[in-house]
Amino acid sequence: MNRIRQALLSVSNKEGIVDFAKGLHKLGVTLISTGGTARKLKEAGLPVVGISEVTDFPEMMDGRVKTLHPAVHGGILAVRENEDHMNQIKEAGIKPIALVVCNLYPFAETIAKEGVTLEEAIENIDIGGPTMIRSAAKNFNDVGVVVDPSDYSSILEELEANDVSLSVKKKMELSYKAFHHTAQYDHLIQDYLAKQLKDDEGLPEVMLDRYEKISDLRYGENPHQKAAFYKEKDLDEPSITTAKQHHGKELSFNNINDTNGALELVKEFTDKPAVAVIKHANPCGMATADNLLEAYTNAHAGDPLSAFGSIVALNREVTEDVAKGIAGEDKFVEVVIAPSYTEDALEVLKARWKNVRILETGDLFINREKPGYDMKKVTGGILVQDRDVVQTTEDELEVVTEVKPTEAQIKDLLFSWKVVKHVKSNAIVMAKDQMVVGVGAGQMSRVDSMIIAGMKADGRQEGGVVASDAFFPFPDAIEEAAKKGIKAIIQPGGSIRDGQVIEAANKHGIAMVFTGRRHFKH
Repeated sequence: MNRIRQALLSVSNKEGIVDFAKGLHKLGVTLISTGGTARKLKEAGLPVVGISEVTDFPEMMDGRVKTLHPAVHGGILAVRENEDHMNQIKEAGIKPIALVVCNLYPFAETIAKEGVTLEEAIENIDIGGPTMIRSAAKNFNDVGVVVDPSDYSSILEELEANDVSLSVKKKMELSYKAFHHTAQYDHLIQDYLAKQLKDDEGLPEVMLDRYEKISDLRYGENPHQKAAFYKEKDLDEPSITTAKQHHGKELSFNNINDTNGALELVKEFTDKPAVAVIKHANPCGMATADNLLEAYTNAHAGDPLSAFGSIVALNREVTEDVAKGIAGEDKFVEVVIAPSYTEDALEVLKARWKNVRILETGDLFINREKPGYDMKKVTGGILVQDRDVVQTTEDELEVVTEVKPTEAQIKDLLFSWKVVKHVKSNAIVMAKDQMVVGVGAGQMSRVDSMIIAGMKADGRQEGGVVASDAFFPFPDAIEEAAKKGIKAIIQPGGSIRDGQVIEAANKHGIAMVFTGRRHFKH
């Protein structure tokens, strides 16, 4: 291992840099520094060699050119075991630099500011920093590179324990982290410039890494599959990814997927207390009511058999009475997720189940201005689309039948339309009084989904409504709905047989509205 005698410090984020530099100085390391970093270290009473003393050249162009010099990069890139390299830097009067501490101009913070100009953004594109980082990361066998202040303490510990040296393994780990840092930085810049060049907010030409691992998972959908959980770096919305876990076992792959489905469904509802009960990524119960306990009771009643071992998502704070409802003797849930909990509610849930996962999100909302993307992996590629966050209002509904829906039916139609968006296609949702009573999910024919939804409803659908995520290709599903006593239907429309479908609805006195928009979910 090579003893570190010189370190170059040039950081934008100066958190912890003084204490780290003090630790290096105590170990006898010469500190080379630039600009604001050098000033901060000098103010702390540390001896600092200015970068101009190393290069014998002044900083230029408002700091654009200061470290781009052979005296810097020769000292970083020289391979210590290469005799020719070492002779060359010796003849040039260049001393080896064995540690580079650098992080980059705050480009992300700059472009996030309201009204930032292109010129301001460009000035916050770091050139010297990434070049130093890449030089040090390339030569990790001889040079350590530090881009993350959280690494300072562990590096000092290793230096103190190993005669001011870092192991090659440690330097390789730091190199990996450094290249990841510059890759993310370059991605931000290219993404920003791409948006400046486009008139619309189109999808990017290249999908680069925007995710960081939160944790490895025990396994994937099945025990023989490896899995991990990653977080989107620029996420700005309450989600399963940012939720705080209060209690319970580690979340599994399937827990995360199902909980995401439950949470995204209740986020559709803001005006009233709402509860979703999810099983295998599909809602088996969903309801809104004047209070959260009633909403939970009605949601669970949607399909009590399927609700065993389900995910429960709520859009309001969970109080003790609601927690007692969820924790009933005949009930079992895998995950409860909500904006917040009272202390009494947490105690009730923890006491009822040792392993139930209790997650807190904070206030719920959907970021409709920057909703991000929905992605699906296929072998050899990835499908990318905008998230389906669009909502339909009463004013957008087109009544296409002789019978018009009542105000109560319109409320149920809009309720069921929000729910059907979160059911696997082909999807049918039967609802009544702001409560899901039957769901038909993932069938190959829409009429089969209607039959299954009716079976699940078991008579409770009488006088209720149906939502269909896509148009009816034939009137057969309408005939099935009529047999079940359905009185109103919401669907996108757009089939070549719309006329026959409307005729069937008129025949049975069913009100039907078109939305002009479908909600497939595969």
